[in-house]
Amino acid sequence: MQKRILIAIAVLLGLGVVIAALYWEKISHQFGAMGAGGPTAAVEAVTTAKVEAQAWNPTLKAVGTLTAENGVTLSAEVAGTVLRIDFESGAKVEAGTLLAQLDVRVEEAQLKASEARADLARINVERIRELRSRDTLAQSELDAGEAQVKQTLAEVEAIKAAIERKSFRAPFAGTLGIRKVNVGQYVNAGQAIVELQTLDPIHVDFSLPQRNVADIAVGQPVAVTTDGAPGVAFAGKVTSFDPRVDAATRNLRIRATLANTGERLRPGMFANVDVSLPAGAPVVVIPVSAVLFAPYGDSVYVLERKKGADGKEALSVRQQTIRLGATRGDFVAVLSGLHAGDEIVSTAAFKLRNGGLVRINNAVVPPAQLEPKPANT
Repeated sequence: MQKRILIAIAVLLGLGVVIAALYWEKISHQFGAMGAGGPTAAVEAVTTAKVEAQAWNPTLKAVGTLTAENGVTLSAEVAGTVLRIDFESGAKVEAGTLLAQLDVRVEEAQLKASEARADLARINVERIRELRSRDTLAQSELDAGEAQVKQTLAEVEAIKAAIERKSFRAPFAGTLGIRKVNVGQYVNAGQAIVELQTLDPIHVDFSLPQRNVADIAVGQPVAVTTDGAPGVAFAGKVTSFDPRVDAATRNLRIRATLANTGERLRPGMFANVDVSLPAGAPVVVIPVSAVLFAPYGDSVYVLERKKGADGKEALSVRQQTIRLGATRGDFVAVLSGLHAGDEIVSTAAFKLRNGGLVRINNAVVPPAQLEPKPANT
């Protein structure tokens, strides 16, 4: 029994020695090949991209707020009771349209009395003028009569103005909001009646730092996007800007105007604004996916061809530190470190090491786009 146990132990030890020897031979072979840089070293599959020089039209990005061409909240100038409402919430109206009317029956009665007094004063002054022509009355009588006519006419105009103050008319063409009063309701001076906004065209107000003041001019094209109309860029132009920079923020306030034919844009909405600047020199760009971002410096892997110990050519990678510029879509500008025509690893760079061997597999390469439009999922 003891002899069988010893034989089993000896067999297990022998197997262990054989396995260890085989594993050591494999590891030594791999390390030796990688140290020599030969083609038998571990090879990683990667996708690649060419470094390109593209003519980017530089843009300035800002956040803005949409404002109406004309916008006002119609409010009561004087207190009174709502006698009539002549509009529907959300309706479109023309300038001068009567929207609502407060009770003016007292003023209308006073107007009739004033007009009667004015007619009487005109008749009297005609009689006085005739008598004056015969030297029957003094000039002072005629002057008093003419003054009386002017006074009564002024009273008539004052009452008409009082009636008009209780009449709510659209000061400009636009779209009405939700009415805030009802017929028969007593309103105080200053109480809101309804909002009126002109939605087409529409403005976007935004600010840019003072360092960009020299880059802004009236007529520059802008592109506006907002969450209220996803996937749509509204084109417009810079129409005006403040004559001075805000002393507190050191920003310049700018206004652009854009068409809003479908009225998809509404005043008060948040908007992203891209201001197009004149085209500059071509910039070197690479896909953002190729960049290894790190606190000590961003880098990419550049492909190089070298010969191994056996004389065969193999692809290796060299880690290259770069300085990045602006980002646009799936691309980022490279200010230094690369040249147009260089070939870099576009994906799977995280698993590489400097000097490692790679093989190119571009069978499935994610396309990089300047204006990517992800599909809804």
